[in-house]
Amino acid sequence: MTTPLSTARRIPADLPERIQHYIGGRFVDSVDGDTFDVLDPVTNETYLQAAAGKKADIDLAVAAARKAFTEGPWPRMLARERSRVLHRIADIVESRDERLAELESFDSGLPITQALGQARRAAENFRFFADLIVAQTDDAFKVPGRQLNYVNRKPIGVAGLITPWNTPFMLESWKLGPALATGNTVVLKPAEFTPLSASLWAGIFEEAGLPEGVFNLVNGLGEDAGDALVKHPEVPLISFTGESSTGQLIFANSAPFLKGLSMELGGKSPAIVFADADLDAAIDATIFGVFSLNGERCTAGSRILVQREVYDEFVERYAAQADRVKVGFPDDPDTEVGALVHPEHYAKVMSYVELGKTEGRLVAGGGRPEGFDEGNFVRPTVFADVAPDARIFQEEIFGPVVAITPFDTDDEALALANNTKYGLAAYVWTNDLTRAHLFAQNVEAGMVWLNSNNVRDLRTPFGGVKASGLGHEGGYRSIDFYTDQQAVHITLGPAHNPTFGKA
Repeated sequence: MTTPLSTARRIPADLPERIQHYIGGRFVDSVDGDTFDVLDPVTNETYLQAAAGKKADIDLAVAAARKAFTEGPWPRMLARERSRVLHRIADIVESRDERLAELESFDSGLPITQALGQARRAAENFRFFADLIVAQTDDAFKVPGRQLNYVNRKPIGVAGLITPWNTPFMLESWKLGPALATGNTVVLKPAEFTPLSASLWAGIFEEAGLPEGVFNLVNGLGEDAGDALVKHPEVPLISFTGESSTGQLIFANSAPFLKGLSMELGGKSPAIVFADADLDAAIDATIFGVFSLNGERCTAGSRILVQREVYDEFVERYAAQADRVKVGFPDDPDTEVGALVHPEHYAKVMSYVELGKTEGRLVAGGGRPEGFDEGNFVRPTVFADVAPDARIFQEEIFGPVVAITPFDTDDEALALANNTKYGLAAYVWTNDLTRAHLFAQNVEAGMVWLNSNNVRDLRTPFGGVKASGLGHEGGYRSIDFYTDQQAVHITLGPAHNPTFGKA
């Protein structure tokens, strides 16, 4: 029996009916007045209208950001002064974490407890870069008695930030934190599926004392607002998180302008479970690794490779635990998998579920959870005995769907792990220390976790290889991306010049 949605879930109070752009310190409509619908992922009904930005709106935002960069105080502030503003931003985000989580959960379908964790992580991202820019040192190279060389780090200009719809507020902070910390100004283009939490940044930044024009936000479709931002000649930097195919398009459109690019793209990450692994820990981690955040995570371990000695036991236990994962309304604190973000994405994920029934053995899930006849709900779905040439093995599904494949030897496991176009993350489960390090060295992935789920130290580089990305961010890699490094050379003593044309 289906429970009426009106009595089964709580709607956040004071939801806006429309969202505007934020340009030059003011909330504004689109130049042409156009808007687009934003849907509630539980009902797929429109709950607000967002301003639909296009080239004219991007032009205004870039002009405001450019003026703030060339005339405003932000790029010229001492690192400690910018750090204080970033710490105030972190304080405000922390103080409003429950409201942020409530809106994020409603807008994206994320379980409320996981949305709360992401809101707190957003605060930590700002705090991390607030500390990093104060502690940062620049390189100096000495040739005693002859030459002194040192490096100046300088902000580059207007950074274009294009963010995805999965955990949007946190991922926006991941780019905003270092871009602002290093003295740049920004134009943010959030994902059109989930613009609600992004609309809160303007008020947070104003309250924290960020100067006018440093932060600008333009909502809109990727092919309109995103494309205009990528092609704008006065935006020298683009940081993008999203699909690999979109990343290819951004790469091509940026080429005529020789823009700096940082792109974290898709993934089809392997989790390799050897026979000597702690199966209890491996099952818990791999369940969490693919079903948390509704499976809508780039680092999901969505291909699980299991050594044949423990394969049958692993599949049986994994399927039983997946069946116990609680699917429910996003606002329910007990929910572990909520609603997928949008009906278009739901249709894509379900098409892979139906395909998987022809490519593997369905051992859990495979459809809607009982009692959820509308909205974008999918049961955690597990396919076993999946061949390495199957589409559900090769292609990113970005939902609560996992493929399990057996292997016999270490070499076979490595070949299977590397047998996709992606290379973002990998997870290795073994108690053999030598095997663990050798496997980590040879697996084609930008990040590897040994006997762990995705627990990331913010100081480490984040990024992938192959079709999973271009460049790295995180820690000093973010500082590198958002600054120019100018080498200054000083001659000490007599000039060391050869003489041409001597009389």
